[in-house]
Amino acid sequence: MTVKIHDSWRKLLADEFEKSYFKELTEFVRDEYKTKTVYPPPAQIFHALNVCPPEKVKVVILGQDPYHGPNQAHGLCFSVNDGVQIPPSLQNIYKEINSDLGIEIPKNGNLDRWAKQGVLLLNATLTVVGGLAGSHQKKGWECFTDAVITAISDSQNNVVFMLWGRYAQNKSELIDAKKHLILKAPHPSPLSAYSGFFGCKHFSKANEYLKFAGKEGIEW
Repeated sequence: MTVKIHDSWRKLLADEFEKSYFKELTEFVRDEYKTKTVYPPPAQIFHALNVCPPEKVKVVILGQDPYHGPNQAHGLCFSVNDGVQIPPSLQNIYKEINSDLGIEIPKNGNLDRWAKQGVLLLNATLTVVGGLAGSHQKKGWECFTDAVITAISDSQNNVVFMLWGRYAQNKSELIDAKKHLILKAPHPSPLSAYSGFFGCKHFSKANEYLKFAGKEGIEW
């Protein structure tokens, strides 16, 4: 099982890797991959961090759990591999972008193109057993990803945090609102998108803020 983390993150989170919870988490995850079908593939567990090092982070979008169906999860929240049907929440994200910015809705759900521009697509839990949503929650991943959020808040300036739904919004206490922009809206899932996600205009607001801060906007 080969797992790599970008050197910049490894330095920034050096203390975290030495904590007992992370060592226990590592053992747990290794055993799960040996005995069960677990997503995403091991090499993509830290894909969000590897494709978007801390110094390049402009926007953070928080999810909760990887997709638990075959070939879906590849280490970025809300994103699926090329050729996989676009999940409902991502369909709604695309609809809001279309409404907000007039951008045509893409034919695929792979968000690597966002990540490469500085959008950190971070799930709170980075692994899941196939067919069992939430199966790796409360095993230590949340402690680690909270440390990632805190590290970004502390080490970077003028980052946009998009917090969709109550779970993500509870992470706002980890973020310094004086130096970053925090945007909140209901989750884009079909259950809640019509209660305020549609019309939130987070994508245009993010780009306006980034440009005001002297950064390039995201090509959503």
